[in-house]
Amino acid sequence: MGRNFTLFTGQWADLPLEEVAELAAGWGYDGLELACWGDHFEVDRAVNEDGYVEGRKELLARHGLEVWTISNHLVGQAVCDHPIDERHKGILPARIWGDGEPEGVRQRAAEEMKDTARAAAKLGVDTVVGFTGSKIWHTVAMFPPVPESMIEDGYRDFADRWNPILDVFDEVGVRFAHEVHPSEIAYDYWTTVRTLDAIGHREAFGLNFDPSHFIWQDLDPVGFLWDFKDRIYHVDCKESVKRLNGRNGRMGSHLPWADMRRGWDFVSVGHGDVPWEDCFRMLHAIGYDGPISVEWEDAGMDRLVGAPESLEYLKRLDWDVPTAAFDAAFSSE
Repeated sequence: MGRNFTLFTGQWADLPLEEVAELAAGWGYDGLELACWGDHFEVDRAVNEDGYVEGRKELLARHGLEVWTISNHLVGQAVCDHPIDERHKGILPARIWGDGEPEGVRQRAAEEMKDTARAAAKLGVDTVVGFTGSKIWHTVAMFPPVPESMIEDGYRDFADRWNPILDVFDEVGVRFAHEVHPSEIAYDYWTTVRTLDAIGHREAFGLNFDPSHFIWQDLDPVGFLWDFKDRIYHVDCKESVKRLNGRNGRMGSHLPWADMRRGWDFVSVGHGDVPWEDCFRMLHAIGYDGPISVEWEDAGMDRLVGAPESLEYLKRLDWDVPTAAFDAAFSSE
């Protein structure tokens, strides 16, 4: 049906944007989902520097590419996270990390997410994909025993920190698409329900559908699309595979990606357990007409192989929906 296919540049941020754009165009992508790290899309420059946004547009146009979405997962992670530690220092810009005092980091991250909405509006896109962080993810094992008041406080903290950010999104006409993902405030079906409840189902906050995180949790990605059909603001195609064999554990065992002792791993699209055809059929059914973005992750495959192969695989699923039911041909009328 002629969807727009984009490449998410987060896993390519070690390369200059010019080089990524040239590669993506050569493979047949329609555009890029720009990551707000590396030199791909710098939020502070976008809001403060004359000509920066126009320069990004011109760079993409030279390669026949467009942009419909930007993503700021890394800074968004720090808005609610507890604890804030050396992991965050490794992913945040120095100006956001500052002296590392946790509450200062959270507040600077929140201001940057507001600016991300403003930068997106200047770029002419209406969706920002990202993470929220979570004050209560570290309690997921439920031991030591976690009082319900602590969980309630986690969702209240999320709402208190994100509602002012979403106010800016509303002001500039941009939506936030939260990626349902372990380590976030919404990481599975029921936490997504509770997250939407916590902010009163306001329209500025929706979901980025990434089925890879559903597979190893034994969740149904297709049913998720149906139940949250009014909140699917963006789609990232990432793949995962389960290898639960009695030794390999679901929690990953602190083992690195591509270690065959892991109970699950990220693999290139089409090489894992995501029911892609059913996902695409459901995307047709719910009327999703936004971009399909390849978020390529596979520690066991070269990305120069995986990125074009993923696009070829997904395009085969992008068939036209019929204008009439097949059994209409049986009618005598």
